[in-house]
Amino acid sequence: MDVISGRQKAGLVIAGLLSLVSVTSAFFPTPDGEEGPPYVVLVLGTILGVVGLVGVVIAWRTGNQAAFRVTAGALVINAIASLPAFFVDVPAGLKLAVAIAIIVTVLGIVLMFSTARRPAAVLD
Repeated sequence: MDVISGRQKAGLVIAGLLSLVSVTSAFFPTPDGEEGPPYVVLVLGTILGVVGLVGVVIAWRTGNQAAFRVTAGALVINAIASLPAFFVDVPAGLKLAVAIAIIVTVLGIVLMFSTARRPAAVLD
């Protein structure tokens, strides 16, 4: 069992929250006549959200590096799936939400893979 640092725990919390939001996406499809992501993208988000949540739980409990990688992979694929929002005609609020989600995703991944700070060795 590997010990995880406080920064890694913060990254896992962010990843867990992002994954939790993604899990619910397929249950709230875009209403007819409105612009939004296709249902296939919402289902993909739900599947990736479940994978991310499982990875977060395993990483938190065991410190397993493979679980960190799986969680990060789910977050990255989910972020890539949301990128087309910048290239189609959707409301500005949706574009802003996607931009914020991508920034928070990057922050969470950086924190998950950060290591504990150790004092530098001083040579005399």
